[in-house]
Amino acid sequence: MTRTSGFTEKELADLSESPLLALLDHICEGSLIVDDHAHVLWISDKYRDILGLERDLPVRGTSVEELIPNSMMRQVVRDGQPILLDLLRVRTTWMVVTRIPIRDQSERVIGGIGFVFYKDMDYLKAFVEKYGRLRGVPSTAERQLASLRDTKYTFADFLGQSEPVEQLLQRARRASELDTTVLLLGETGTGKEVLAHAIHHASVRAERPFVGINMAAVPDNLMEAEFFGVAPGAYTGADRKGRKGKLQLADKGTLFLDEVGDLPPNLQSKLLRVLQEQEFEALGSNEVIRVDVRIIAATSKDLKAMVDAGDFRADLYYRLNVLPIVVPPLRERIDDIELLANSMIEHIARGLGMSRKWLSESALAYLQDHGWPGNVRELRNTLERTFIFAKGTTLDAEDFLPPSPEREPERQRPDQRIEPLHETVARAERESILKALEAADNNRSQAARLLGISRANLYEKMARHSL
Repeated sequence: MTRTSGFTEKELADLSESPLLALLDHICEGSLIVDDHAHVLWISDKYRDILGLERDLPVRGTSVEELIPNSMMRQVVRDGQPILLDLLRVRTTWMVVTRIPIRDQSERVIGGIGFVFYKDMDYLKAFVEKYGRLRGVPSTAERQLASLRDTKYTFADFLGQSEPVEQLLQRARRASELDTTVLLLGETGTGKEVLAHAIHHASVRAERPFVGINMAAVPDNLMEAEFFGVAPGAYTGADRKGRKGKLQLADKGTLFLDEVGDLPPNLQSKLLRVLQEQEFEALGSNEVIRVDVRIIAATSKDLKAMVDAGDFRADLYYRLNVLPIVVPPLRERIDDIELLANSMIEHIARGLGMSRKWLSESALAYLQDHGWPGNVRELRNTLERTFIFAKGTTLDAEDFLPPSPEREPERQRPDQRIEPLHETVARAERESILKALEAADNNRSQAARLLGISRANLYEKMARHSL
């Protein structure tokens, strides 16, 4: 008897034609069956309509993620645990779905079945309103404020089907369910900010503000005001009405601390108090302000090594390290490069208003062999640059290689070109800044100390030299 993965052909036919499945499919908005490798075995016509698939398009044997990029069916058949009630986004539509593993007589998981209960969220309006009353839903004004600081990304925007990404998203989804501090660890450009947005979007705080602050981008002398706000008339030139800080703006929502390893030492103790007591005082004020804020922190640095070196408070580190999530570098998820590259090329073409281009096999091989020290961010920049300059509709490996050096023009005699002094000084200053940043592993504060200037002065010079 022919066997389709965990199913025999007869078992699959019996299941897809069973009266119970026919009844459930009639009640629901769509259904599908996958095997134990999460490959589609059967899909109802109503589900095809939702996904925009033609009725006669063959999909059997296709990975479920190819039809539904953010599907959780693979997790269901892998873990053998049902997901009885969940939300699934297809294009711009949110649907209520359930997913159940299918077992044989020996209790071995041989596949899974999924149903779309509702494709119109209005069906859940009464339920959500009742749940909201129990949880304490935000007022209309609070919702309008939160919408101004809404998340840009969801889990569907973190692309990847490799094993490291599956494990990462599973852990991140679990983090979104727990209202606790999360620490995202990973190299620059791996997608930590995307993940932070997604965790907030899937949490119970989703309708509240998501406020982000990048420690490396704010001068040290402005960091305290940025964090805690300024009381009216706190200092000469201060706003008479005062100014709210990021902590107060994020009340009831999420505060994202990007590059938290660059947090100045004098603010580390104050952040620790916020984490412990959920209260703070604005700059120039004695009034204690209480907040309810969830912290998601991210860093590309080794915080444990910084603690050992005395550059980061140990007690703050352990407060932040409640639920650590390591975001893998691109070189550890090579299998995702094709999916990422094709998605990026599509977005690049749409953004530039140009025709779509395609990757050749040689180009894909080149991308998969590259080390990608800048990770996903570097991949996108490389693709965008190559997309713009490539002449054909297909991107080949040669398009990604740097151009061969052209013949140097005949050198001018020394008396033909004398570099002005200000150009010489500017070039020397730029080279010194680059060397200091490299020696400090891109830590602006440390680079400023190496150069003997203030951090604010360093930012001014970096802006002047377009660094």
